[in-house]
Amino acid sequence: MRRSNLLILAAALVAATIFAPGILAQDEDNTVSVVVMTPWLAQPGTQLMVDAFEEYATRKGWDVNIIDTAGDVDELASRMEDIVEEDVDAIVINVDPTQISTGLQAAADAGIPVFGMDAGSDPLLVTNVTSNSYTMAAETATYVVDRLNGEGNVVMFIFEPYPPVQKRGVIAEAIFNNTPDITILEEVTPSFENGPLEGARVAMEEILQENPEPGSISAVWAAWDDPALGALQAIEAAGREDEGIVIVGIDAIPQARSAIARDSNFEATIAQNFPGIARTVVDLVDDYLDGEDIIWRTYYVATTLITRINALDE
Repeated sequence: MRRSNLLILAAALVAATIFAPGILAQDEDNTVSVVVMTPWLAQPGTQLMVDAFEEYATRKGWDVNIIDTAGDVDELASRMEDIVEEDVDAIVINVDPTQISTGLQAAADAGIPVFGMDAGSDPLLVTNVTSNSYTMAAETATYVVDRLNGEGNVVMFIFEPYPPVQKRGVIAEAIFNNTPDITILEEVTPSFENGPLEGARVAMEEILQENPEPGSISAVWAAWDDPALGALQAIEAAGREDEGIVIVGIDAIPQARSAIARDSNFEATIAQNFPGIARTVVDLVDDYLDGEDIIWRTYYVATTLITRINALDE
């Protein structure tokens, strides 16, 4: 081949390299950028998920930014609109999507995919990965009914602003109402001012004072572990732990497992696989960015009932 032809070929290869779509950009920076957004990072379950997500995503070489608005959902929506301007590859939320609709719409308009990590369902989400709250509530509420032989007064701690927890209250209430000799004594949404554990403790103290007779309170069903632990503290502080008040929660945080293991009134909880939820979200984000179809709008990760028998199991 003549020298002039070689030069032409070399020039063509250089031009193809320079002007081929995405080649230079990929060489310069092919790092995936993901923002995780939540107002609930102070909650143990959320902390576990976010930490696990960051760990798995970092292993893939992703750039992960965590934004926590400390209980302020409105600020989260505002921050989300700001994040959209930063041209990130994906956003992961742990919040009720219906409460941040403006942020979701901004992301959709910018073409940025949004994934739920133990959030609710929404048409603007690619998908949501969570535990089956209906199943968890049914299992813990049924545990209470069986332990009480279908008879007694139950205090419920609920939280409606967060879809996964709201669902638990609906199912537990239905099960208790479907048991003729079970009475829901009170349904309480604990104050978050000093944390839900403290809020539940204060609320339970008042309920105990209003129902002083032994046997007047048979059980406490809590939609997550913090209020269950707060109720336990109030019952023990009042010296009423020997009345046989059954307490159940959901999440299996370490403090709950310890309370169950020491054979306290706190008898059962549900272990959510928070690392499993996080890993599944990472995998789905990865698949989506690789051009794969995400089939389901919701993906469920399996859970486990925790009692004294397996409270200290890993």
